[in-house]
Amino acid sequence: MSDIKLDIVTPESIIYSDDVQAIVAPGIEGDLGILPNHTPLITTLRSGVLMIRKDGEELHLAVFGGFLEVRPNRVIVLADAAERHEEIDREQAEKARRQAEQRLSCKDTNLDMASAEAQLRQALVRLKVIEKNTKRKKHIPPFSIVD
Repeated sequence: MSDIKLDIVTPESIIYSDDVQAIVAPGIEGDLGILPNHTPLITTLRSGVLMIRKDGEELHLAVFGGFLEVRPNRVIVLADAAERHEEIDREQAEKARRQAEQRLSCKDTNLDMASAEAQLRQALVRLKVIEKNTKRKKHIPPFSIVD
């Protein structure tokens, strides 16, 4: 099976760069699966979990907005922000989730609801990345659909 060159870049650094077998990215209209020789496209990313399949293992990263460009055997992710699972502090993510939920349950009319909702989404993405990498799936056959 051929590989795809994947580069994940943020304004601060290169988060990931390697040859992989498959990618599932959080596109603005839903998750987007990418295999070698995919039709070229450009799309906007939403905050979510980006899955990378390499050598029968899955790696999950948190991405927070940006763009994805697909070429036949190359994918470039220009993320507003991205985090590898080892960079995420579970306690901090749980604390941020609780704070956001508390802010959203408050009836204060001066509250910036969009900011609280974004904070909650980011915390939930971080927690999902931690969960998925804790239950890493090994030796997954090519083209299988796995949650």
